[in-house]
Amino acid sequence: MGGNVVETLIGAVVLAVAVAFLTFAYGRADVGAVAGYEVVARFERIDGLSAGSDVRMSGIKIGTITDQSLDKEDYLAVVRMSIDPQVKLPEDSSAEVVSDGLLGSKYMSLVPGGADDMIEPGGEIKFTQSSVSLEALIGKFMFSSDEGEKK
Repeated sequence: MGGNVVETLIGAVVLAVAVAFLTFAYGRADVGAVAGYEVVARFERIDGLSAGSDVRMSGIKIGTITDQSLDKEDYLAVVRMSIDPQVKLPEDSSAEVVSDGLLGSKYMSLVPGGADDMIEPGGEIKFTQSSVSLEALIGKFMFSSDEGEKK
């Protein structure tokens, strides 16, 4: 019977250490929504991007994707982002959907422009670049190399 008590206590200690580690890791990982002002961007494709994905500038997280929807008039993907209030975006800034490495997750990358005027809260980023489909690129490469051999 004494062995069961010892095993139970060791199990409780292991669980407590695991919970402490997860709490520490979550606090240090810079995850979660960024509270700030909202900005909207429209894209032809946003493959792999989802609510909660990072918004980065120069590789630094400055915001979070809060919502995505389809505009039923022009069939573009509308992406809403929450941007850190300390980061001001020039009006001619651009947004692009990029991946974190070859097989990594997708995130929104913002490239600041050089305009003097800044995007107001609720404003729109007008210059966008949609995500690139790796499958489409491989298909173009394969079929373009076949055409060269046939001639």
